[in-house]
Amino acid sequence: MTVKLKRVAIYVEEMKRALDFYRMLGLAIPDGADEAHHVDVEQDGMVFAFDMVESVKSVIEGWEKPAGYRTELAFQLSNSEALDDMYRKLTALGHAGCLEPRDTPWGERYAIITDPDGNLISLVA
Repeated sequence: MTVKLKRVAIYVEEMKRALDFYRMLGLAIPDGADEAHHVDVEQDGMVFAFDMVESVKSVIEGWEKPAGYRTELAFQLSNSEALDDMYRKLTALGHAGCLEPRDTPWGERYAIITDPDGNLISLVA
């Protein structure tokens, strides 16, 4: 048996708000996707999907909004300056910073913010 990761999906309350956030991180998301209930974005052979919470509720009976942090998505930036700039840009727009940019013992520049739906987003360089 062969198992291959097909996609990573997140549930969003407002598609346009979520897609605008991920566009700022550099994902190539078509403008026409803003009103969709499901969006697949392929980048470097990986599919990152967005699904409206209302759609998930119609498929998964009894679905409840998760509490707490369940997932962390990491986005690689080209260098420390780009990471610091992205962190400042996103927090200035009101996205919560959970961990300010810092150099780690394992050799990365690292920061964490939350996306519009509360998912942890790591910025690494």
